[in-house]
Amino acid sequence: MQINVKGVQCLAILLAAAIPARGRATAQGVTTSAPLTDIRYEVTFTRANAERRQVMSAMTFTVGGTDPVLLSLPKWTPGAYEIANFARDVSDFSAEQSGTSLVWDKIDPETWRIRPRGVGEVTVRFNYLADSLDNANTWARPDFLLFNGTNLFLYPEGRGFDFPASVTVNTEAGWKIVTGMTAAGTRRYAAANYHDLVDMPFFVGQFDLDSAQVSGTWVRFASYPLGSVTGGARVAVWEALKRAIPVEVKVFGEVPWNTYSVMQIADQSYGGGSGLEHQNSHVDVLNPGMLGTPILPSLYAHEIFHAWNVKRLRPSDLWPYRYDQEQPTPLLWISEGITDYYADLAEVRGGIVDANGFYLLTSDKMSQVNALPPTALEDASLSTWIHPRDGTEYIYYPKGSLAGFLLDIMIRDASDNHSSLDDVMRALYNSAYKNGRGFTSDEWWSTVARAANGKLFGDFFARYIDGREPLPYDGVLPLAGLRLARDTARVPQLGIASLQDSSGLHVTEVLPESSAAAAGVQPGDQLLSVGGFNAEDPNWTEKFRSRYARSPEGTALPVVVRRNGAEQTLTAQLRFVTRVDSRLVADSRASVKARRIREGILRGTTQP
Repeated sequence: MQINVKGVQCLAILLAAAIPARGRATAQGVTTSAPLTDIRYEVTFTRANAERRQVMSAMTFTVGGTDPVLLSLPKWTPGAYEIANFARDVSDFSAEQSGTSLVWDKIDPETWRIRPRGVGEVTVRFNYLADSLDNANTWARPDFLLFNGTNLFLYPEGRGFDFPASVTVNTEAGWKIVTGMTAAGTRRYAAANYHDLVDMPFFVGQFDLDSAQVSGTWVRFASYPLGSVTGGARVAVWEALKRAIPVEVKVFGEVPWNTYSVMQIADQSYGGGSGLEHQNSHVDVLNPGMLGTPILPSLYAHEIFHAWNVKRLRPSDLWPYRYDQEQPTPLLWISEGITDYYADLAEVRGGIVDANGFYLLTSDKMSQVNALPPTALEDASLSTWIHPRDGTEYIYYPKGSLAGFLLDIMIRDASDNHSSLDDVMRALYNSAYKNGRGFTSDEWWSTVARAANGKLFGDFFARYIDGREPLPYDGVLPLAGLRLARDTARVPQLGIASLQDSSGLHVTEVLPESSAAAAGVQPGDQLLSVGGFNAEDPNWTEKFRSRYARSPEGTALPVVVRRNGAEQTLTAQLRFVTRVDSRLVADSRASVKARRIREGILRGTTQP
């Protein structure tokens, strides 16, 4: 596959000189838009265009002459590390000035060139296909719309992103609107710059909405469809939020938002669940089967922690955001994996789970990593942009979380529990984000070393972050009064690696001489069911193993797949493998210091 990476080619004058302008080479030469002022956007979503699963976007601005205006649509949404090419969902593009049409053409796949007739106001419009149920995209139902600014809001090419803008939403009377953007009138919202503009998604339509004060600010919970989260389930959501947010605030010492919105969609067409973070909100998309499960508090805690770690504190490779190309960084394991560690800490420190619950969450991550090919965290961070099909696409989440856990233990041990990973996160937040920049790998490790009383981590980095050696659990866990208890068992195994996306569970690898291989399962198959268990159920593997644990080897096992659009039922024979499971447990023989460290991790304290 060929990828057209657009480089920095020219400097241009900013609308408000704060961010260096960056032009780009196109098939028709180096290009920069004419200056624009008074930029406003309108989004129109009514029952009429909902039926067509479309939303209309308009951009109005003032030009000072006849120089061409170049408007681009982002290729990706920060937080969703993949090129999505949103321009492919654009149709019916038009431009007008003083009520008459303007000439326009395209200079690359996501950039439109408009030719004004002179000084005055110009409006461009297009329709956007709203049929993608994805946190980073736009999705419509007859009574509801999710949209992200990266899908609908054009920006002037080569002019930087430091321009203020407003958004007006035209919709049905009585329909609600939720966004993190600041209200500036009736159904009108304002953003200080383009980065903020596209980092505040919208819910429009009919959905449940309530709010409460948490850590001194208003938090809102919006859920679609109406009635999907009510009664005790809604009370449980609020209980989780009220427990998780304060302990995350404690890590950084401040609440970075005026309001925070949890925006949740539950739809039967979606397999599994996912979240996408923003600076003062996040969007969760779930299969209804996940509602009310213990997975949700962890998802909320993870996405909310991103309000500090990623949306504000982030690697220099991601500062500032660009929207026309990938921005890979080898430090994504810090942004995502350590965030996942803090999601677990938020649960145990907030009392959502007890210590044993925290140990179980950590043990599950160990099992996930052990089941995948050995992968360096820095490599995994970079590779996520191309979605490797060997199962390691998202390994930087669990493995990065485990690396953060081990670093926390080593920092506490070296500092006699005076310092922790909390101090590292807070120090970088103040030194990097508060000074308007990202952090580097050297800054990360030097900050870790300072917190650890000067202990160096070069060997740890070389072997476990840049290298592929198994994480050193047996050498580090005892420092926190913990150990691995190992259990050996014979378990049923189909013998595949798989990848879950919004369309279902897809086979990425079939192990040689496995039950799946003998049955004819192939990479690329969509797995529908195994032994009568629906593969869309996130717990199907556990149910499968429980059901067949005592069945004779060779038992016929129906495996239903979708291949080339057609369902096929294959017959596998049950096979067993020897599996060694490791469980994280407290060590009753731990030293006094190790117990203090263990309690410090669980409670969020540093007490020597």
